Amino acid sequence: MSGEVIRRRTYGKSAADAPPVIAIAALGPVESDGLRKDRVRVLRGCAPSGEQLGGYAAILTDLRAEEVFLEGKQHSECPLIYCAEHLEHIYDGDVLRLDFRNGHVQSLYRVSSSNNVIFATDQCNSNCVMCSQPPKDIDDSETVREHLRLVSLIPRRTHELGITGGEPTLLGDGLFRILEACRDQLRDTKLHMLTNGRLFYYRWFAERLARVSHPNLILGIPLYSNLAGLHDYVVQAKGAFDQTMVGLHNLARYQQRIEIRVVIHKQTYQRLPELAEFIYRNCPFAQHVALMGLELMGYTKRNLPLLWIDPIEYQDQLEAAVTYLSWAGMHVSIYNHQLCVLKKHLWPYARKSISDFKNIYLDECQQCAVLDRCGGLFKSAEQIHSKHIASVTL
Repeated sequence: MSGEVIRRRTYGKSAADAPPVIAIAALGPVESDGLRKDRVRVLRGCAPSGEQLGGYAAILTDLRAEEVFLEGKQHSECPLIYCAEHLEHIYDGDVLRLDFRNGHVQSLYRVSSSNNVIFATDQCNSNCVMCSQPPKDIDDSETVREHLRLVSLIPRRTHELGITGGEPTLLGDGLFRILEACRDQLRDTKLHMLTNGRLFYYRWFAERLARVSHPNLILGIPLYSNLAGLHDYVVQAKGAFDQTMVGLHNLARYQQRIEIRVVIHKQTYQRLPELAEFIYRNCPFAQHVALMGLELMGYTKRNLPLLWIDPIEYQDQLEAAVTYLSWAGMHVSIYNHQLCVLKKHLWPYARKSISDFKNIYLDECQQCAVLDRCGGLFKSAEQIHSKHIASVTL
């Protein structure tokens, strides 16, 4: 297996009784007192020499506490996490969240990545059989405030940002506040929000989104079958198909940009051609259709016998769906598939879609002539993947 393991979190020991801090990583001294309050001073490997450590939002280090404060006294205004296990993944300018209750440090935004997202909530009103991020019933009372803080710290030059969950629309008015903050503070940033679309069944909810007037927002909404019963089964929510379809049309009524997403597995692959025609006839306003491979995380692992099928076995159905949508003039892409398992004339539709922190290539991929064009695999597919993955020779 190849591919750098990209960390997004670490743990250390807390020396503070303080609420969580969200601030920008500073790998070197910050001279301006005004800037320090938004910075986490990151100390790696060696103790500071004569540096003033006061005024920062927090201090994060892999050193012992006594090595940081050589004079034996801590700055009470600088909460500290020390003896952190890994800090090599943190770059200057990353946005970190430090939780002093458990010493947990999370990278909320990485300057070196093009796959940054706002994880809106763990809650969801669906319970999809292949959900890679199973829903949790948690307290979101501080969530919106933290997301707004994150948006305020993200660099304005950011090209693209995702919003995901859980189901972001469950934040209600809080979601619209986040979108408005993105509109005002990250106006040139493309915003891609994943939602099941069910709450847009209520016309006022779609209208409220339209009033945000975000210039670069697109909604990724799943549709798993042209049969209501099958879609409802996949999402484990009765009536979800009808809610989603009404939601799609309400969004189109208010001229919102829409991407339709289809996850392919044993329950959905057979009707891909029929679903493609249904999408064209009923959702011609969709700007993009993404046909996606499974991520073997969360519920997928638990439901593997119900879901897993080697992608080589549904190539005919995938080909028929892509050909139809392309012929109909719709923009269509194939996500999360390796080129060696796709029919060659489907390669132009394949995208490198797997986020950098989840992406791997197998040992048998290393001599492949099209490795640079191939999206590889999810790290979760290291043990379970198509038996037909092999190096391609041209």
